[in-house]
Amino acid sequence: MNHVPHFNQTIAELANNAKAWPFVEARNLVKRLEAQSDDSEKEVIFETGYGPSGLPHIGTFGEVVRTSMIRHAFEVLSGRKTRLICFSDDMDGLRKVPDNVPNKEELAKYLEMPLTKVPDPFGTHSSFGAHNNARLKAFLDNFGFEYEFLSATELYQSGKFDEALLDVLSNYEKIINIILPTLGADRQATYSPFLPGCPHTGKVLQVPLKSHDKQAGTICYLDPITGKEMTTEVTGGNCKLQWKADWAMRWHALGVDYEISGKDLIDSVTLSSKILRALGSTPPAGFSYELFLDQNGEKISKSKGNGLSVEEWLTYGSPESLSLFMYAQPKRAKRLFFDIIPKTVDEYFTHLGKIAESDEAGQLENPTWHIHKGNPVALTLPISFSLLLNLAGVCAAEDNQVIWSYVGQYAPGVTPQTHPHLDVLIGYAVTFYQDRVRPEKSYRLASAEEKIHLQNLKEALSALPEEATAEDIQNQVYAIGKQAEYENLRDWCSCLYQILLGQKQGPRMGSFFKLYGLQSSLALLEDALNDRLGQAELT
Repeated sequence: MNHVPHFNQTIAELANNAKAWPFVEARNLVKRLEAQSDDSEKEVIFETGYGPSGLPHIGTFGEVVRTSMIRHAFEVLSGRKTRLICFSDDMDGLRKVPDNVPNKEELAKYLEMPLTKVPDPFGTHSSFGAHNNARLKAFLDNFGFEYEFLSATELYQSGKFDEALLDVLSNYEKIINIILPTLGADRQATYSPFLPGCPHTGKVLQVPLKSHDKQAGTICYLDPITGKEMTTEVTGGNCKLQWKADWAMRWHALGVDYEISGKDLIDSVTLSSKILRALGSTPPAGFSYELFLDQNGEKISKSKGNGLSVEEWLTYGSPESLSLFMYAQPKRAKRLFFDIIPKTVDEYFTHLGKIAESDEAGQLENPTWHIHKGNPVALTLPISFSLLLNLAGVCAAEDNQVIWSYVGQYAPGVTPQTHPHLDVLIGYAVTFYQDRVRPEKSYRLASAEEKIHLQNLKEALSALPEEATAEDIQNQVYAIGKQAEYENLRDWCSCLYQILLGQKQGPRMGSFFKLYGLQSSLALLEDALNDRLGQAELT
């Protein structure tokens, strides 16, 4: 859908000097349009593409949310009408069966068939392409994105791409001369930008052309089944284009002004841009973002199903935290796995808390300004999400109320009613603990020497008044670590994490002891001294 933004001259002037990357990209787009002597009344087209050969994954969401941020920054900067197209290449042939779908053997029968003609292995939609398109639209809708969904199948078959396809045919030699030098000798001998649909099987054929007729709008090829020459029109859905030519044709047909893409597609962007110029159009502005990696440093993949899904992130963290992960350093490769969620949730609230302290120029540099389309509401957390997660672990929390019993003592007056956003985070913390932390929890017994240090810590905490602050408690933790002659106090903290919390990493222990309560913390230390922690794991 198109969108007419509210234009604020003051904010626009500030945006001209903002360093936040969405504004940098927006200014690049402004320069592109000015170089074209563009009509300022024309709507500006943003696009994001999707190949529905596998289930939508978090990288797809990342592309849409980043494009949406740039779109909003451009609207603020220029005041122009915009439209975001989410394009599905669902007429592409199924090249391989994804690992993460049911009935894989049945799906293998439909290799090379257009995705919108492959049966849905989940049995819920008319085709595999339709199923994956529905999944994509569902989670984009859940996030409230403003977009127009376009299907390659619909545009090819309805004739909406016909004029652009005839432009490709008219510039056939130019396009061939652009593409062939990038191919090996064998592929050069068989390459054609046009892929006809097989009249017998319905498959997308990759066959060399015998001839082409620009006036008639047809191509001629040998039928791989009968061996006879076949002539077909390139319009009306009878053919689709090879990937790089297809991308250029789409930009040409839809008038795309801006599109981002993954670093793995840099060469494709370069080649498609050359083809687009041969068609007489200007390539869109955009940038190449780095790819997400899984916990092992491998690229996440729709077909492998590694990394995280949107649904998995939202089980353990807020939608806003996911948007923040996408916002941060898009040109840098980042690992995307479960343990990054708590850290990102806390970072989101840290940024949100700074909004009220910033002037208008400072707010434009804050990630939450871009996440909330220029309208973030300042919120602060009395307790960090990471701390709540550690508390859930020590309490073996089964529900929110267990955590609230400690929070109420730590921060009097803070309740689910006064801080509903905190209640939501507590729910995430309980679920994260139960699903992700508890199965990995492994306490170790303290050595005889470590028990001496733990006893000293217990005595130091016993001497503190109940109203001691988290910083007062932390000072005692450090003092005991120094007294124990730890060369690096991190080693002392690691010792406490492993013995008291059953994990390798943890919070500032002063903050944790304060939240857990001094008396409960003393009892925890006593249990550690008597080898009572994690008995189930230790036996």
